Amino acid sequence: MRENEYRTHNCNELRLSDVGKEIRLAGWVQKIRNLGKMTFIDLRDEFGITQIIISDDEKLKDQMADVTTECTISVSGKVAERSNKNLDIATGEIEIIAEEIRVLGKCKNVLPFEINQKDPQEVREDLRLEYRFLDLRNDKIHKNILDRSRIIKTMRDEMDRLGFTEIQTPILANSSPEGARDFLVPSRLHPGEFYALPQAPQQFKQLLMVSGFNKYYQIAPCFRDEDPRADRSPGEFYQLDLEMSFATQEDVFAVLEEVIPNVFKKNSDWKITEAPFVRIPYKEAMEKYGTDKPDLRNPLYIVDVTEVFKNTEFNAFKGKTVKAIVTHNMEEKPRKFFDQMSEYAVSELDAKGLAWVKIDQNNELTGGISKFITEENRKELDKKLEISKNDAVFFVADEFEKAQKISGGVRDELGRRLELIEKEIYKFCWIVDFPMYELSDEGTIDFNHNPFSMPQGGMEALETKDPLDIYAYQYDLVCNGYEICSGAVRNHDQEIMIKAFEIAGYTEEDVKGRFGALYNAFSYGTPPHAGAAPGIDRIIMLLQKEDNIREVIAFPKNKKARDVLMRAPSKVSEQQLKDVHIKLDVK
Repeated sequence: MRENEYRTHNCNELRLSDVGKEIRLAGWVQKIRNLGKMTFIDLRDEFGITQIIISDDEKLKDQMADVTTECTISVSGKVAERSNKNLDIATGEIEIIAEEIRVLGKCKNVLPFEINQKDPQEVREDLRLEYRFLDLRNDKIHKNILDRSRIIKTMRDEMDRLGFTEIQTPILANSSPEGARDFLVPSRLHPGEFYALPQAPQQFKQLLMVSGFNKYYQIAPCFRDEDPRADRSPGEFYQLDLEMSFATQEDVFAVLEEVIPNVFKKNSDWKITEAPFVRIPYKEAMEKYGTDKPDLRNPLYIVDVTEVFKNTEFNAFKGKTVKAIVTHNMEEKPRKFFDQMSEYAVSELDAKGLAWVKIDQNNELTGGISKFITEENRKELDKKLEISKNDAVFFVADEFEKAQKISGGVRDELGRRLELIEKEIYKFCWIVDFPMYELSDEGTIDFNHNPFSMPQGGMEALETKDPLDIYAYQYDLVCNGYEICSGAVRNHDQEIMIKAFEIAGYTEEDVKGRFGALYNAFSYGTPPHAGAAPGIDRIIMLLQKEDNIREVIAFPKNKKARDVLMRAPSKVSEQQLKDVHIKLDVK
């Protein structure tokens, strides 16, 4: 036995072979059943449940006075064989005949919500987060956090096995344009100056390559002032950050096509697509799936039929980009199905509408917009779409980028409603050949992905091509419709770096001022290098089969980016503001 004032065993350890032993257990009271002369307690700890029997004894009655559900107790007693066995739990063949009960931590009689109810998500989320210390007692959520630890350990084991060196990089850093707003930290010692919490360890990991480290990784906290989503934690998240010297895109793919499948295989019983993963150019992904994170479990795809309707008199299609999606075996789908899909497109995807037609048993177009489709349109649609009897075609018409986005959303929703999504499998793909630049909302040239990426074609491409036609060595790894990793071959040439930023509106002085360390380091023998950063929270969300990333984070922010448990963000005192030389101008 272990020497422990509170317990000699955990609540899942004892078996029939332990009958007759004097033992001591400690844990939370999950359930109390008072049967008059005898009381039963289900005692729970992190490891399992054991049934405790309390007899109608005056001493035990007194000791039970403060015992309530969810209080913590220590129970001393003897192991006995259980008459009504419960084989659903590990200790279901035994029970403990209590001889002494000690209350270790009292609990209020009224809980804010029931612990271990069937579906914790039925409780209002903000209430769960306000009492997260109780919510985390729920078996399902508790298991998510324990599994999170195991999954991260698997990642570390894989990186160590492949010879990567774990190195920590600073949290207080400088501001960097990486696609989101920075969190700024005012300096007390340097009035008017600010640190920034790193959106990613991007510059540091590149500097480590310049420093001569061969392969780096860390479980890195990242900070971005972004709006919350079901698959994105606001404010902070973790990634498996990695970088490799003298490496190409192929080298990074080879590492991740070994690490990621092993992480999934060791932590899930679902099927996994084998490496090498399919590679889809960004442009093709947007055309075929309407998104750069396609769910390949869905067999539907999008076809551009703009040319088919270039001379149409149908006002909804005239002068628009027109996308089509074909679905099969639609003969039994009522008009209501199509109307509901149209309502979804309008309310959820900001579409102007969703046009459709069905092909009947006689191979004729019926319903929807069939009367607006000419014979010539029909012939061209047959060539483009290969439609046949009992098919349906859904059409999206809008401006080019909006048509792509809406049709991507329609494809996803059709896959769900028609139950086409392949089950119990993780399907991976690489999205490659991202544009180096894009147009900002103001019409200026901006970086599309990562400003420190190497343009395909190097300096020649930067000097001779339209910026919007330049591709970068940038790539995303996608699984089941989620981006789970982003990376790039890095720009390691000072002249190319200056030119790349110049196209995006930065002067050489801007580059020196904002990225002085990299600018300077690139003058001292920089190795070509490449890397990536799988998102840990999102990977764990997929492995735990959750739809909400907050279910796999111990203390998440809510939908409004507030920590309702710790009351953050919150106001601070005037003295604290004075210490960091800040005056507020809040209306």
